Amino acid sequence: MKRINMILMGLMLGASSLFAQPGSVQKAAKSVFTLTTFNKDGNIISSTQGVFIDNKGTAIGTFKPFIGAVKATIVDVSGKSMDVDAILGADELYDVAKFRVLGNTTAANIATAESPAGSKVWLVPYSIKKSPFQQEDIASVEKFKETYNYYIFSNTVPDNAVGCPFVNKSGQVIGIMHSNGQVTAIDANYAKELKVTGLSTLDAALRQTGIRTALPDTEQEAITMMTLNKSQVSRDIYDKYADEFMAKFPASAFGYKEKATLLVDKNEFAEAAKCMEDGIKKSSAKDEAHSNYSDVIYQKLIYKGDSAYTAWTYDKAIEEAQKAYAINANPVYQHQEARIIFTKGNYQKAYDMFIALTKTSVKNPEIFLEAAQAKIQLKAPATEIKVLLDSAVNEAKNSGTMAGPYYLARGDFQAEQGEYRSAIADYNMYDSIVRPVNPAFFYARYKAETKLRMWQPALIDIARTCYLAPNEPTYFAEWASLDLRVKRYAEGISAAKHCIEIAPEYADGYLLLGLLQMENKQKEEARKNLEKAKELGDTRAEGYLKKLK
Repeated sequence: MKRINMILMGLMLGASSLFAQPGSVQKAAKSVFTLTTFNKDGNIISSTQGVFIDNKGTAIGTFKPFIGAVKATIVDVSGKSMDVDAILGADELYDVAKFRVLGNTTAANIATAESPAGSKVWLVPYSIKKSPFQQEDIASVEKFKETYNYYIFSNTVPDNAVGCPFVNKSGQVIGIMHSNGQVTAIDANYAKELKVTGLSTLDAALRQTGIRTALPDTEQEAITMMTLNKSQVSRDIYDKYADEFMAKFPASAFGYKEKATLLVDKNEFAEAAKCMEDGIKKSSAKDEAHSNYSDVIYQKLIYKGDSAYTAWTYDKAIEEAQKAYAINANPVYQHQEARIIFTKGNYQKAYDMFIALTKTSVKNPEIFLEAAQAKIQLKAPATEIKVLLDSAVNEAKNSGTMAGPYYLARGDFQAEQGEYRSAIADYNMYDSIVRPVNPAFFYARYKAETKLRMWQPALIDIARTCYLAPNEPTYFAEWASLDLRVKRYAEGISAAKHCIEIAPEYADGYLLLGLLQMENKQKEEARKNLEKAKELGDTRAEGYLKKLK
């Protein structure tokens, strides 16, 4: 009988460790949820747990489920499902993440004091029903990053409990459960303090997930992140960034411009106008807000014309730039106005403004180039234009600005004037500074070189042109033509054949192939290709065919 009583007592003590958790521990269960992540095909990547740490949707859990995910959802203890809006911080090494959902949530408190080795804590699972929580003894505590705790347990717990919180007797979360052959927990305080910066978009870990990273908490850091993300994320995701920025920094003019630009892209012009007007009212820097509005209008007029939304005109854009200058007499705003006036077609007024700006603090090589472009439109003497282009190059060199674009602009102008040797010198300077990969540049230098009968560099440049634009038949025709001039018949035949391959209806390809074959003593082949050129409408082919008779 005594033995039976001892067994029953042992069972009761065992049951006590499972069922006799404090009410504060039971309360913490209201903050636990399941997390399910999905890949781009809609398939489930992982299903784990996590816990809310405030009533605004902030949560902590493991990071691994987010790798490769484009969508994530949580289901709380009430059965409510919510999408994960953004990641607030992550550490791949310690497999922990902070993230948020949009909505009100029930929070668990984070422990303010360390739970030492030997302490009893409870693993709180996700459950929509009241269920027993497994009590655990902390076997040991290690430190990481000097101040945070890494809890180690000797008992085993179910693998499906990954991400569940361990809580102390006060119901405070001490850590998030991991299971890597041994049950451990990462300090909840470490997870809570994770954050993002302006450069987080470059973080190798965060780049592994398609769930967007939240904006940082400071305006400049947020602007940095948005700038880096602008060309890297989808328009829908960037739209969320714009909305988040406006909500987070309502007095900043930046967010309203980004949102308005997205609306313009969708042809929602009235909504964009309302957004910018709202930004002018709320922004602390009114001059910046007016300048941004001017730029939004200007970009819309350039890329979408003025018929779609008649309320936006060049005069309206000029007016907003002038309002910016009236608030803050920064010559940057006058430069903005001058550019709009140039685009509107008032070249003399634009020129006068550009020249005046060269005597202000914003003097830069771009303004000299713009003045030169105004002079070109006014059909001014070439000597006057050349002086301005020289000033652009010299200002770039003197100010430490990259001079490449200004050498290129001057080179193009000198080539148009027939000053090919000077043009090539500028092209060579541009090539040494920029190391271009634009086929149009090599083609422009090739044309100047052929004018001076510089056959060897011309051959190199037309080869580069064709390499960079392998599907442009005009370039291969030029290559074949140059080979014909310098008597490289075999090479020219190859270029002409490639021209025909990519453009079977392009008469020049057949004409050049026929001429090259004619010079290469391949008369029958030449005749066939010249006949084809004639068939395609090339009137020159008939004369060459007569020479073959």
